[in-house]
Formats: sequence, C-alpha cells, structure tokens
Amino acid sequence: MSPLPRDRTPLAIARWLFDWIASPAGAVTLVGVCLALAATAYTVDQTEQVVITQFGRPVGQPINADDDANGAGLHFKLPVIQEAHRFEKRILEWDGPPSEMPTRDKLYVVVDTFARWRIDDPLRYYQSLRDERSAASRLDDIIGSETRNVVARHDLIEMVRSDRERVVDPAAVLPTASAGESTARLPPIRFGRRELEREILAAAAPKVTSWGIELLDVRVKRLNYRAGVIDKIYDRMISEREQIAERFRSEGAGEAAKIAGRKEKDLRRIESEAYRREQEIMGEADATAAGIYAAAYAASPRAAEFSAFTRTLDTWQKTLGRDATLVLTTDSALFDLLKRIDGAPAPAPSPPTPNPPTPNPITPTPITPNPITPNPITPTPIPPAPTSRSQSPPSIPAETPPPSSS
Repeated sequence: MSPLPRDRTPLAIARWLFDWIASPAGAVTLVGVCLALAATAYTVDQTEQVVITQFGRPVGQPINADDDANGAGLHFKLPVIQEAHRFEKRILEWDGPPSEMPTRDKLYVVVDTFARWRIDDPLRYYQSLRDERSAASRLDDIIGSETRNVVARHDLIEMVRSDRERVVDPAAVLPTASAGESTARLPPIRFGRRELEREILAAAAPKVTSWGIELLDVRVKRLNYRAGVIDKIYDRMISEREQIAERFRSEGAGEAAKIAGRKEKDLRRIESEAYRREQEIMGEADATAAGIYAAAYAASPRAAEFSAFTRTLDTWQKTLGRDATLVLTTDSALFDLLKRIDGAPAPAPSPPTPNPPTPNPITPTPITPNPITPNPITPTPIPPAPTSRSQSPPSIPAETPPPSSS
C-alpha cells in the first residue's frame, strides 16, 4: 500500500482509498467495521418497544414505551455485551380454551371466553414473563378462574341474556298466542351477560398489572351445555315446541268448530226462511188459483154442472177399487152419469105426485160395461183445484152411491 500522497487533492485521496480497499488488509478492515456497526446499531419500529439488557440484566429505560414520546428510529448499543429485546406495542389477542363450570342453579355449562390485552410496562413484563407464551399461560389461569367464580354466582339466564331491558318485537309475536301464555314475555333478569363480563374484567385486571400487562376487555364467545346434557336439552326443547304446536292446533280446531257451528246455524236459518217464504208463495198461489176456479165455475150453470161432473168422477175413482163389485139402482146418481156418457140429455125432474108411490121390487141386474163413445165436443181440461190452507173454491158436493139392496 502506498503512503498518503503529499498533494492531498481530492482525486488523489480517492485514488488512494480505492487502492487501500482493494488491498487484502483494507478489505478485512472494512468487513470488521461493518460487523461492528451491525452489532451496535438497531432500529425500533412504531409497533415495537425495546428493552436493552447487558449480561442478561436490563439497563436503562425501555425504548418507545411512552405513548407521548416517540422513540422509534435508529439506536445504538454496545456490541456483544448488550442485547435488544423487542415486544409488541399493539393490542394482543387472548383466546382461552372452553371450560366446563357450574352455575348457581346447578347447571353445568361450557363457557368459551376471549380477551384483549397489551404490554403496558415492558420492563416489568420482561422481568416476570419474558415472552407471549408465558403471558398466555398466566392469562388462562387468571381469566379462567375469575370466569368460573362469576358464573358460579349467577343463574344460567344471566349468562344467556345480554340486556335486561330487552323486549320482544311485537311483529315477531305469534298472533294466535293466548293472553295467558304470550310469547312476548321474557324471564326477568337482574344483570345480564354484559354486566357479568364487566365483573370478570374488574376482577382479573388488577391481578395482571404486576406482570406489566393491561387487560382491556373480556367477552364470552360461546356458551353451551356439556356433551352429556345437549341431547336431553334438545329433546326437552322439541317437547316444548310440540306442546305449543299442539296448543295452537287445538285452538285452531276450536275455531274451526265455532265456524262450522255458525255455518250450520246460518244454513238452518236460511232454510227456514226459504221454507216460510215458499209456504207464503204457495198459499198466495193457492188463493189465486181458488179465486180463478171459483170465478170459472160461477161463470155459467154449464160450468158449474161440469165441475160437479168432474168432481163426482174423481170421487168414484178414489172410492172404487180395481176388483170392486157395485150394485146400482136406476135412480142413483152414478147410474144417471153412466147413462149420460153417450150424450143423451138428462130427463127433466117430474113434479111430485100426491099419491104415495107403490112399492116396486127392484131386481138386481148385472152391469154390462159398454164402450164409451167419444163426445164430439171436447171440453177444455181443467186441473183439479189443489187444497189450500187459506182459501178454497166453493165445491159442489158429489153424490154418494146409495146402499145396494139385495
């Protein structure tokens, strides 16, 4: 290596340094300087806080531990004998294992909790715990024990319900629920899950400050029954739901019976009104028909005679059977009608004689049926007058057959 040039111009000094670095001695010296700087200088991030130890013992104050003073940046320490220990400055997560614990009403439940914490005093944290694994183990013990104590002092409903002022939305209430068992009623509580979580936090936070930890929040993530009870709980829930469904079905059946009863009642009322109206119309029709018949029969003597003729025929048709044997006298009305079927006029009645009639023996003769000759004058058929409750046409009494004499 050549000595430093005497003129000491910048160009000459640069050339001399390049030659010295290119030499073996200069290369070794440069590597040593770089290693010394790497062992001495270190950087601190915004999300970190650093504790410097010398031979395993902390020296000085923690770096970047104060929120008011920003200590992030480049820092130096003694190489080899001093070491920088870095810790998180951000909020850390703790997720504990599910634990089985009893409630005040003797129900065993599995509670799963989680928490948020941060390193408040890195120097004390390093002296007591040193790393996050040890901190998580200590938090398991502290938070788990305090959770068990708080749960044991309260009923299960206090852990389930989050707000004691909660009310059911009226839109979610079943409209068929009875007033005595309304689904809008909730069991009353005194505290609620939020208050129990604050109790756990208040009991566990002072116990972790000695480790340089600040416990920020504790929450219940999951609440469940233990494995041996879940099936029974589900069966009980199914049974309760089935009871409620059966009650709704019975109420529906009752309403259906009421509707069917009202239907039958309305149907009978409508039928009775229709029957009454029908009888009224029939009565009015019978009265009108009777008036028409009466007017027709009273129009002329021939019409009255025809009416008497048809009524007499109806009477004899109803009186005589199919196999009946009839013995008539010559002066009977039916015999007179049979003689008039041929169209011969009826004989005029003779005036009564003062002499008493001589008895004339009546010889019974068999009646030979003669064929009925159709009358050239076809009368207009008049239907028989129906029986009316209100009014009936004046009827001409039909002649009854006299008793037959042997």
